[in-house]
Amino acid sequence: MSAASAPRLALLTALAALAAGGAGAAESDPLPLSTAGGRADAVRHYNDGVVLLRARNFREAQQKFEATLALDEGLAEAHNNLAFALRMQGRHNFTASLAHYNRAIELKPDLAQAYMYRGVLFVQQGDKQRARQDLERLRGLDARLAADLERVVSGADEGAGQGGVAAQYD
Repeated sequence: MSAASAPRLALLTALAALAAGGAGAAESDPLPLSTAGGRADAVRHYNDGVVLLRARNFREAQQKFEATLALDEGLAEAHNNLAFALRMQGRHNFTASLAHYNRAIELKPDLAQAYMYRGVLFVQQGDKQRARQDLERLRGLDARLAADLERVVSGADEGAGQGGVAAQYD
């Protein structure tokens, strides 16, 4: 392996680990129906989407999260998971993904997972400055996720660049 390819490999390895573990991470936990109240139908769609997300069926998960938001636009977790499902389907979805991460954070400013995955998206777009801003915010919310994002940002700093990051999802 050449010295130039080592940083790219490190970044791709970190992103692969996040993608594999991310679908089953805390942001993808089902929501309890017992606390749903008038949101029960939305929560059922959301929970179905979580199952699909964990199975890495991003297209169908996207549809479930869109159905969730049609019933309850204010469910931050659904915006976050919709953003993740969109992002995992490729670069052509990055603009829509960013809008949903932003909306999730607007609705729930302490939703650590939204900062984590928005930071990854920023790295994929080559915007390391904004990724570092999300990293700083994340440090106060969730140390484990902050460490994960820091590895991704550091990998990009080591020279992998946006092409290396985004290539995994094209």
